[in-house]
Amino acid sequence: MDDKPARPAHPPRERRGWLSRIAPGVRNLAKRDTPDNLWVKCPDTGEMLYRPDLEAALWVTPSGNHMRIGAKLRLDYTLDEAKYERIPTPIVADDPLGFPDDKSYPDRLKAARKATGEQDSMAIAFGHIRGQPAIVVVQDFAFMGGSLGMAAGETFVVAAQEAVKRQVPFVIFTASGGARMQEGTLSLMQLARTTLALNEVKAAGLPYVVVMTDPTTGGVTASYAMLGDVHLAEPNATIGFSGRRVIEQTLRETLPPGFQRSEFQMEHGMVDQVVPRSEIPEKLSSILKTLMMGRERRAAA
Repeated sequence: MDDKPARPAHPPRERRGWLSRIAPGVRNLAKRDTPDNLWVKCPDTGEMLYRPDLEAALWVTPSGNHMRIGAKLRLDYTLDEAKYERIPTPIVADDPLGFPDDKSYPDRLKAARKATGEQDSMAIAFGHIRGQPAIVVVQDFAFMGGSLGMAAGETFVVAAQEAVKRQVPFVIFTASGGARMQEGTLSLMQLARTTLALNEVKAAGLPYVVVMTDPTTGGVTASYAMLGDVHLAEPNATIGFSGRRVIEQTLRETLPPGFQRSEFQMEHGMVDQVVPRSEIPEKLSSILKTLMMGRERRAAA
């Protein structure tokens, strides 16, 4: 029998990496303290960009890519001091056609609302752009591809009516893949409804200015995106009706470089001016002030 006393049990040694051994304070930094989205990949170069730097640059990468942004950021960047009045968007039936799909339409809407914080693909606000009052509508591509359905159509109509009611210009930032297939013909009807709403704005002598962002395509391009008094676009935004591949397959021809990009569209008269994101508020303010001058003189008379 072994009479040697048993060794006292020792608590397990704390396992630490080499960095914590040479800098003890570092071990207190848990992984959960580092945001998962601290770095963002540049769509052009694949370079990893530091998120705070990208936010400071208004989500424009060093390569010049104007990344897609949501309604809140767009309104914050455009309207003075990021102060504005949000106008409630209309509530419509979520699934008027009972659209059959592998994932139900109401579930898709629920997921999009949770991801974007918006009721649908359009948001409305009233504020000032470098001192110029305006109704501003923002279309968010993150909400089901910015697709145009009944809710977006109703939102556009409300925005047009608010512009007439307040006697201020109407500005819209477009970003859409086109009509929303889950609403079929009801979606296509919004092309006509938005056009009629714009007739009221123009009858009131108020400016309507369109800023096209990436992408502006489909039925949106075939309706209110092309009905502005002035058409601006962000650099390198895709603007057109059908996609490049569809057109090439239909025509059996290779399209020129840069086809459907905003610079190409400006060269061919579809866009008046391509404006970097940081310069858009100043440019809009100048345009709105100019377009409202005649109206102010008439009011004074």
